Amino acid sequence: MALLTKQPVGCTAAPLRNKPQRLPSVAVRCAAATEQSVLRVSRNESFGKLQAGYLFPEIARRRRVHQEKNPDAQIISLGIGDTTEPLPQYIADAMAKAAAGLATREGYSGYGAEQGKAPLRDALASTFYPGMVAADEVFVSDGSKCDIARLQVMFGANKTIAAQDPSYPVYVDTTVMMGNTGTHNGTGFDGIEYMVCTPENNFFPDLSKTKRTDVIFFCSPNNPTGAAATRDQLKQLVKFARDNGSLLVYDAAYAIYISNPDCPKTIYEIEGADEVAIETCSFSKYAGFTGVRLGWTVVPKKLRYADGSSVHADWNRVMTTCFNGASNIVQAGGLACLQPEGLKEMHGLVSFYKENAAILKKTFQEMGFEVYGGEDAPYVWVGFPGKPSWDVFAEILEKCNIVTTPGSGFGPAGEGFVRASAFGSRDNIMEAVRRFKEVYGKQ
Repeated sequence: MALLTKQPVGCTAAPLRNKPQRLPSVAVRCAAATEQSVLRVSRNESFGKLQAGYLFPEIARRRRVHQEKNPDAQIISLGIGDTTEPLPQYIADAMAKAAAGLATREGYSGYGAEQGKAPLRDALASTFYPGMVAADEVFVSDGSKCDIARLQVMFGANKTIAAQDPSYPVYVDTTVMMGNTGTHNGTGFDGIEYMVCTPENNFFPDLSKTKRTDVIFFCSPNNPTGAAATRDQLKQLVKFARDNGSLLVYDAAYAIYISNPDCPKTIYEIEGADEVAIETCSFSKYAGFTGVRLGWTVVPKKLRYADGSSVHADWNRVMTTCFNGASNIVQAGGLACLQPEGLKEMHGLVSFYKENAAILKKTFQEMGFEVYGGEDAPYVWVGFPGKPSWDVFAEILEKCNIVTTPGSGFGPAGEGFVRASAFGSRDNIMEAVRRFKEVYGKQ
């Protein structure tokens, strides 16, 4: 079958190296880059190293181009991991009550604590980290993505970074922005230690071949592969961090999707992690808060820099300096999520998306594809050996009117894969299945 590619509109193609590209299959040089300016302020040169555009806006742009060319197409998005189902009523009611209360003398509140409201911090600690984390080690925020960027501010320049490959692009891109990498070499950035996680190593890096870095970003269950690390694997990871004196940033954004009892839902289930690990998490995929915005980061007080100074104290300074606290209304919703009725509704949402993932995984398996994930995470990782990810993305969009996410956008090791998201209505999932079978079912 013919594989299709598209070029960004309004830009001219620059010559490519004969290597897989991390983002679009063309490097772009836009006319706006040469426009004259009255400013005498030099650009942060690190931004010039970033590749073309952040992954998901580029996907959205390509979707728009396809829709303009095919105005009658009914496009289904299995691309960006954005929740689709309405908020649970109990949780929405709690936010509505908090919003209405702001119109009363008794219910009005202005600035809150930058670290988050005490009842919410208490509930987060007792619900997700019983006996492992104290409430004052939990910092409430507007989401994990924002906290990852703020963590980079705290780490500062001249830090070495390791990240899973493939993984959520924010880890690498914020490292580039901070000036902690070299240039893009055609597949990845010089100066980043890419911890390759592929089917060949059961999606866990060979730590014996991993160089020591100051900071390690690790996500489990992994976005995009859907692989959840086992207890033994996380013991290896924590030991590696301790032996090397590295700080581990553990992204648990999808922990609530874990059903395998051998896969911990927090890094703090592993002995010694509280001396080397920060954990970040979010209500985005737990309760459908992608547009509501509420997350948290755990920074144990045992974490100490090489000079003995407190990481917890520095993070508190970052939050009080760079953040004014999460919305009071949204925090009321977060607290409702952690009440018995809220937890029931939240787990109901998660179960719905897990069922979607199971449907997608079974479909690809029945069609003979190499497919991973879809059990402990809301993503299915589908292999198209020998085919560039962006070409597969284009083909699926053209032939099925379905948006996926090209695996190479998550790192060099993602080349040859696409990610299909389980976030969608059941009708859309079933229609996507029908289209996939129509195009790929008879190969």
